[in-house]
Amino acid sequence: MARASQASPARGALAQGDFQAARHLAARMLAHNPKDAEGHFLFGLAESNAGRIGTGIQHLGQAVTLDPQGEYRAQLARLLIMDRRDGDAASTLRDAEQAPPKDALSRDTMGCVYARLGDHAAALGHFEEAVRIDPQNVNYRYNLATALNFLGRADEAEAALEALLTFAPHDARAHHLLSALRKQRPDHNHVDRLTRTLTGTKDGRSRLLLGYALAKELEDIGRPDEALERLCAANAHHRRTLPYAFARDAALFGAVEAAWPLPEAHEAPAEDPIFIIGMPRTGTTLVDRILSSHPLVESAGELQAMPLAVKKAAGTRTPTVMDAETIATAARADMGGIGRDFLRRAAHHRRDPALRFIDKFPGNFFYAGFIACALPAARIICLRRHPMDTVLSNFRNLFAVSSRYYDYSYDLLDIAAYYVRFDRLMSLWRKVLPGRIIELRYEDIVADQEGQTQRLLTHCGLDWADACLSFHANNAPVSTPSAAQVRRPIYADSVGRWRRHAAVLEPVRRFFEQAGVDVS
Repeated sequence: MARASQASPARGALAQGDFQAARHLAARMLAHNPKDAEGHFLFGLAESNAGRIGTGIQHLGQAVTLDPQGEYRAQLARLLIMDRRDGDAASTLRDAEQAPPKDALSRDTMGCVYARLGDHAAALGHFEEAVRIDPQNVNYRYNLATALNFLGRADEAEAALEALLTFAPHDARAHHLLSALRKQRPDHNHVDRLTRTLTGTKDGRSRLLLGYALAKELEDIGRPDEALERLCAANAHHRRTLPYAFARDAALFGAVEAAWPLPEAHEAPAEDPIFIIGMPRTGTTLVDRILSSHPLVESAGELQAMPLAVKKAAGTRTPTVMDAETIATAARADMGGIGRDFLRRAAHHRRDPALRFIDKFPGNFFYAGFIACALPAARIICLRRHPMDTVLSNFRNLFAVSSRYYDYSYDLLDIAAYYVRFDRLMSLWRKVLPGRIIELRYEDIVADQEGQTQRLLTHCGLDWADACLSFHANNAPVSTPSAAQVRRPIYADSVGRWRRHAAVLEPVRRFFEQAGVDVS
């Protein structure tokens, strides 16, 4: 009885966000009984919510040892994935499946961990169960809709979002995702509702999401000038809230350039994964779908495995995964060790170990030198797109708002400056890694799908497969902003889109001209 009376206040304190009180109450439980599983569970949650993830994992692990119930395992898996221990998280989820928890939060948590591991099919059932148990929770409904979208079930995702909006009509995340499910039509869109919702919204993050959603739908229904006007307003407002200067990204590019040459690998792995790199929104998802339609290839999604392997090799204590100090320190590390660590981390995101796998993280262009040295048999593909279209496409896409790596994307000239340094870095890789990287132009793929697909397969050492031309029939999940587009055959709508907005983009064109970037 004593434990129950203390557990309830501790859980209540956690629910209220009072982590200090929860920690104090849980500590009292453990002082009374050091083998109290509930006490370890609550103490671990309080510690993790205060930012002490390692201590949280220790106590949740002890709770699971003492009482291996589903709720404890679900929360332990969440902390393990936060600590980048994907394999341990996956193992904990498998154990939890033996006796799944009965509460909605734990089922939603399991779904979120599966999603982080890239297994959206496994996540779906848990999200569905969370919604069944607690149908009025908008977060559970949103997660369910997101999983349905990743799995290509757009009609069901739309129904889930509309149901969410009956509970929370101003939920900006739901409106934003709903706009992205398909290309909207003049006779079927949400423009009026989005306009009303945006007008009545004061929260800055919600206004950003709604502004992007409205701009996207206006573009879809043939009102591109209004769309860009809305987008410029939304991005300008958000940009003013960011402590960003391009010098921060320039330092990253400079560190990567200064780190070359890297040492040769000792006992380098023989595996031959495929890396797809490039500026975001340049066709990386399209090429991923083309390649993963081959019967001998699977996509592991956008992995953080290489950045994390480099970070571990560096051993730096800096708060970010990628920074100048980390790159410089890792440049003196064992490249073979980086390659092996990458493969170990990537293994948890693979479905069939017999297949070659793709890592489609565009930002790996920073790590092309590490990839080439750490994995000598790896094949690297870089997507290129017309510089002006690259700027516009980055400006039009809302990346992870909380990620500081995409702060450049809210201002046209910031994106242009970023592109110039990207272009310079690719020139370096072309010079020092001859033959290791194939550069494909998005426009060439659109104009000659078969010819460019053959070129792509040849570079990867793969025989021809007709299925690669029917990539839109690939039913594998897609968890990028291009989810809807890559389920259509190749289309030319996006080629030369920048010309519709040449007047607005004129400062970008002049910037490129001064930087020596060809925009003809």
